[in-house]
Amino acid sequence: MVKKKTSFVCQSCGYESAKWMGKCPGCGEWNKMVEEVEIVKPSRRGAFTHSDAAGAAVRQKAEPITKVEASQEPRIKTDLRELNRALGGGIVPGSLVLIGGDPGIGKSTLLLQVSSQLARKQQRVLYISGEESVKQTKLRADRLGVSSDQLYVFSETDMDFIQQGIDEVQPDLVIIDSIQTVFQSEVTSAPGSVSQVRECTATLMRIAKTRGIAIFIVGHVTKEGAIAGPRLLEHMVDTVLYFEGERHHTYRILRAVKNRFGSTNEMGIFEMKEGGLEEVENPSEIFLEERSQGAAGSTVVASMEGTRPVLVEIQALISPTSFGNPRRMATGIDHNRVPLLMAVLEKRVGLLLQNQDAYLKVAGGVKLDEPAIDLAVAVSIASSFRDKPTRQTDCIIGEVGLTGEVRRVSRIEQRVQEAVKLGFERVILPANNLGGWTAPKGVEIIGVSTVSEALRHALGG
Repeated sequence: MVKKKTSFVCQSCGYESAKWMGKCPGCGEWNKMVEEVEIVKPSRRGAFTHSDAAGAAVRQKAEPITKVEASQEPRIKTDLRELNRALGGGIVPGSLVLIGGDPGIGKSTLLLQVSSQLARKQQRVLYISGEESVKQTKLRADRLGVSSDQLYVFSETDMDFIQQGIDEVQPDLVIIDSIQTVFQSEVTSAPGSVSQVRECTATLMRIAKTRGIAIFIVGHVTKEGAIAGPRLLEHMVDTVLYFEGERHHTYRILRAVKNRFGSTNEMGIFEMKEGGLEEVENPSEIFLEERSQGAAGSTVVASMEGTRPVLVEIQALISPTSFGNPRRMATGIDHNRVPLLMAVLEKRVGLLLQNQDAYLKVAGGVKLDEPAIDLAVAVSIASSFRDKPTRQTDCIIGEVGLTGEVRRVSRIEQRVQEAVKLGFERVILPANNLGGWTAPKGVEIIGVSTVSEALRHALGG
């Protein structure tokens, strides 16, 4: 006997309720509760349980972890080293990878290029598109120069037929583009709803784990930039990759925000060209190539993106305000950090910034969120306020506390080596980071304990 369970599910956060509500208690959004009918099947013991697409047909017994045999399977390497870096060294067989990004950012282009590269290495790849027909996928493949007998193309949205296609092809890699278009026939809600996304992802997870097939699924994003659907989707998969970039820039950043098989916050950088995406070998050089000579308010900081140091330029513009409340705007860094650092400069250094507008930007479209950029931001603000440029060969690193002290940062040696590689002659860093490592030749290392001391070295007073 089969029963049906009716519930109302928020399409923004996945909150479930037995009755309809205008405002979701989970996320506070209005008019997001949609009625969904879920099939409830009886269990073997007679009690009713929810239909679980990921349920195993054979019951497994618990065993001590010391008796579990660990088999290290080799990762599947692609020709894009930036993608391998973001994945933690390559594609893990049996993993489920979610990749999200804005429309037109290059998600399908990247995955089609990866499919072609693996197909040329005699890896069987099944590319399933729910948004394009087979002929449209072929046109895009011709534009990218993709052609291989090991690359199979399939246009389908029904999960039952997708499983049949996987059974017929027996691929090593499956790409689902996109998960919001796929549906389970047993679930009555529309494709892209919370229930459909949850059930389809659970089915794909079971296929990946039981057959050892690596599966990439593309996820749409909302207007706020988060992946559409329930937050549960990101918890279910093994790796979550965000494809970032701006329409008006050719550079794209692939950032790992979750990875069960490698380091999080790893970053791969690509450049969009006519023939597809090409990896950027030296991103620091790209971000600094258009830096102005002798401009006030410009500093360079060595930021760690996962295990890679990247040098980026932080620009600040401080100007007298024309309104009662001065404006504080920031692009590429947390906007809450700007008034905090300005308060430290005003209280501990004596800069009168309360009647100044502040505009900050990280050049190149990079987003920085680590505290090691605090000192560079503070120096940029002071440089623009005093209209004194910093030296072109200075690199500034450090975290700033509320009492005006400069605190130590991690991996200082890698940061300094990256600065020396690009020709920087002087590095201003926390005094507590001076011990325990040897500085490279040809660079002057200056340790500072306070923001005032850093400003004296950077701006000469």
